[in-house]
Amino acid sequence: MDAVNHQVVLRSRPQGLLTAVDVELVETPVPELDDGEALVRTELIGIDPAVRTWLDDQRGYLPPVQLGEVIRAATIGEVVSTRCDAYGVGDVVTSLGGFSNYSVARDDLFTTVVRRGSDHPEEVDREELLAVFGSTGATAYFGMHDIGRPGPGETVVVSAAAGATGSIAGQLAKHAGARVVGIAGSDEKCSVVTGEFGFDACINHRTDDLDAALREHCPGRVDVYFDNVGGPILDAVLGRLAMNARVVLCGVISSYVTGEHPGPANWVQLLARRARMEGFNTMDKWDRYEEATTELRRLCDAGAIHFRTHVFEGLDRAVAALNALFEGTNVGKTLLRP
Repeated sequence: MDAVNHQVVLRSRPQGLLTAVDVELVETPVPELDDGEALVRTELIGIDPAVRTWLDDQRGYLPPVQLGEVIRAATIGEVVSTRCDAYGVGDVVTSLGGFSNYSVARDDLFTTVVRRGSDHPEEVDREELLAVFGSTGATAYFGMHDIGRPGPGETVVVSAAAGATGSIAGQLAKHAGARVVGIAGSDEKCSVVTGEFGFDACINHRTDDLDAALREHCPGRVDVYFDNVGGPILDAVLGRLAMNARVVLCGVISSYVTGEHPGPANWVQLLARRARMEGFNTMDKWDRYEEATTELRRLCDAGAIHFRTHVFEGLDRAVAALNALFEGTNVGKTLLRP
């Protein structure tokens, strides 16, 4: 085991995209354990839009990262030392280990064992687990299953369709028998959305006339909208809702960097179409995590769900990895290997 731990800590609140002066890569001692703690060596870090929101000085569903603290993020790694009965050496766990080579895990809801080192020596696909079977896949599952509830013959629209959550959400809707239309930010992404993820169509919101494209690809209007972006795209899809439509509010990636969250101007369509718009947080459904992962595993094994990863190498690439989500350069799940 290394004697030195490398970590990325927050030095200043970012204004817009994260910059190199907002963070610092530091060396610290590898943590010493107290009773009830386990030491985890990080193997992969999940880069999600939520990471950027935690850097602002306002509380969301988790408190903000404080100046001088390690930047929080989901991780997968191996337990290398333990003083906690819940974890043994060799266990592979997901946690909120953050941008760090080593982190401390405790027996709480933030840490989940995905392989027992002594009982199940078979290999775990770390990239697949973070891309499909962690919070990303669970978010897609609960949003689509509980709120969207697509049925055969219905039309589903998914924004940020080439992203980690949107790509899985759309594939879940396809499995339910719906016609699925994606919205993405480039022709390359649209090709991936239809060619690899199996959507029926995909709209490039940067070059296409969004209103016209929605009329073309959703002639019977939109029964379910899985929204990852908010802003003008949300307004456009609200204008194309079908009667009794369901709008799933999963994220507002269009405004995480600016911090401005203008309300939808087209909300009156919810009234006119007797539609429902609902937000959710996967943490509220943690007791159903096994339900989500079991169904996702069944669909993956059947070849009904495909995924992509974009892996950045080294903690010194942390800024670039996070900004990729907001610069439109990522496809699928963005990961960082420390």
